[in-house]
Amino acid sequence: MITGLNVNIRTTRAGPVIELKGRLDHDTAPDVLTLLPGLALRPGQQLVVDLAQLTFCDSRGISVLVAARNRALAADVIFVLTAVPERVDRIFRITGLEQVFFTCTSAQEADRAWIPPARQPVGPSCNGDEGVT
Repeated sequence: MITGLNVNIRTTRAGPVIELKGRLDHDTAPDVLTLLPGLALRPGQQLVVDLAQLTFCDSRGISVLVAARNRALAADVIFVLTAVPERVDRIFRITGLEQVFFTCTSAQEADRAWIPPARQPVGPSCNGDEGVT
């Protein structure tokens, strides 16, 4: 447990899921960043960051999400944010980051939307779309 933030990492058929509970801020962000290199990522997987229990996110927290996305892209892994709180989604819209992140309403939805590598478009097909190409 990182003080102020509980991080749980689990694996689904699609890849790792990072669940964040608490505050992703100036104090906790560096600790989350140290977790990223240790993730076992394989091309074609997806890395999900579940924000359902996130209570606060400052600019440093947003930077961690961008860093996690960049790590995933470098490994040829799809990056998905789930259950993005309204206040964080608002920051994404203001800054244009809503164009950068794939989102789903839940980690379960992201897992169901994942398409195995042989049939995979560029992004998940959450919300009934056909995937991003």
